[in-house]
Amino acid sequence: MKLAANLLHLYRELPPLARPQAAAADGFDGVEWPFPYAHAPAVVAERLRSAGLPLVLLNTPLGPDGEPGLAAVPDREAQFRDGVERALAMAQHTGCRRLHLMAGRPPCPAAGVAADGAAPLDAATRDLLQRRLQWAAALAGQAGVMLLLEPLNRHDVPGYAYHRPAQVLPLLRTMALPGLRLQFDLYHAEREGLPLPQALQEAAGWIGHVQIAQAPDRSAPDLARPATVQALQALAALEAGGWLGLEYIPRGRTADSLAWRQPLRALLQLAPHDARYGAAER
Repeated sequence: MKLAANLLHLYRELPPLARPQAAAADGFDGVEWPFPYAHAPAVVAERLRSAGLPLVLLNTPLGPDGEPGLAAVPDREAQFRDGVERALAMAQHTGCRRLHLMAGRPPCPAAGVAADGAAPLDAATRDLLQRRLQWAAALAGQAGVMLLLEPLNRHDVPGYAYHRPAQVLPLLRTMALPGLRLQFDLYHAEREGLPLPQALQEAAGWIGHVQIAQAPDRSAPDLARPATVQALQALAALEAGGWLGLEYIPRGRTADSLAWRQPLRALLQLAPHDARYGAAER
């Protein structure tokens, strides 16, 4: 796997346009830039080229009132489509090939608890998501972009359409679209109380991108913690390749928070900033 700096949470001490260069200076292989939409796509692309790093993940824009996406929200069709089109335009300019399609808060979120701890999506939300995903996946496929669905834990994002992988996987299996995959965030899964090795194994074959931070406070992963090491060993055993996004909140300057990264590379058997990584996405 290759390591990507999440520019929403890392390098907060710097202006957003200065963050790609800082990530390059600190030896990252690529960057995630969830919400670059305050800047023109050409400007974002230029900063990435200058830093020499690929952009490996975008999010669709927040809703007009700051909503965490609109894909599962009824009566917002035009705004949903506009957000997807804006995101794909940014992807085209920057060469990004993964787009997290944010679902938002539907009127009837899955609030109950099933046998596995995750209530299924209600029929109306599921049907709406399927229709919108079919449209978005066709558009993204023409651009060579993979769409990702990420469960967000109910502590941080209450009312979100889905908060566990078990709620998303049936939808992915039913739709069976090659360009639609799961974004597995170890932080969100742990905040939901899931056993991470088991949850990763259950999602094997459907994971298109992985992110990490330490629950419950989204700090840097603690590699002295056996449960964290076990989760990373399970991730390495999947041999999924791809990217691992570091989406934690540093305590102080980002550059001072990276001491754990070399043990992480050793655990995942990664070479430090291997020049082979990310070449296809530059």
